[in-house]
Amino acid sequence: MVERKTSPAVEASLTALAVSLRGVTKAYDNGVMALGPFDLTVRKGEFISLLGPSGCGKSTALRIIAGLSAPSSGTVRVARHEGEVQPGQPGHGIGFVFQEPTLMPWTSVRENVRLPLRLAGVPKADARARADAALASVGLADFAGAYPRELSGGMKMRVSLARALVTDPDILLMDEPFAALDEITRFRLNNDLLVLWRRLGKTVIFVTHSVFESVYLSQRVVVMTARPGRIQADIRIETVEPRGEEFRTSAAYSDYCRRVSAALAPSYSGQSTL
Repeated sequence: MVERKTSPAVEASLTALAVSLRGVTKAYDNGVMALGPFDLTVRKGEFISLLGPSGCGKSTALRIIAGLSAPSSGTVRVARHEGEVQPGQPGHGIGFVFQEPTLMPWTSVRENVRLPLRLAGVPKADARARADAALASVGLADFAGAYPRELSGGMKMRVSLARALVTDPDILLMDEPFAALDEITRFRLNNDLLVLWRRLGKTVIFVTHSVFESVYLSQRVVVMTARPGRIQADIRIETVEPRGEEFRTSAAYSDYCRRVSAALAPSYSGQSTL
């Protein structure tokens, strides 16, 4: 049996469901069926990746979970510490990191991170302190007064992550946040994200096109079919925690990458084993 050393915060949170999608579909007005039927269960504290070809509905699934898009059919349930609410209602505890940082160029890093709190009516002093704490958590404490134009691409994504974390969400949705970054920066941010996840115990659903990134980050890799997106395979990544560079160069990592790649191959060939 493989030894697992997940943090107490993560272990405690894995006793309850965070997200449940049952029979979810999404059809657009132009007749395109983007998703489904799609069934997904995520437990609190899990880190999962959605992996699949472009247009398979990965981002659509995230937007449905976040309440930014309504499913055409099916049921979506999102839980929080205080109980269970429907997506889109205030306070359902979701942070969203988009593909682009989408920072306001005319204001400081601190004010960009403070924005969700300002919109929620949090007093300025409290919001400032929370924004500074979020920036410190992503290694940008010294850049609170800087402007987005003064930051590298990787630093901008850190700001975007801090903004998603500043409301202390239960669930963190990440839509290919590192796709446009160079490989060295991407590896570094992957490592930093795992450190944050272990420390904070958040539920993370991470969208990526990278087999290597999905295997390195995730407890589970959910491989999706070509459109309309369904689940092709749900592969659990069992390895010693915490992960580091030794895992990235291990035989186990290579084996998992081959397994995930094999599950993904039918989606790119226009075939499905479903």
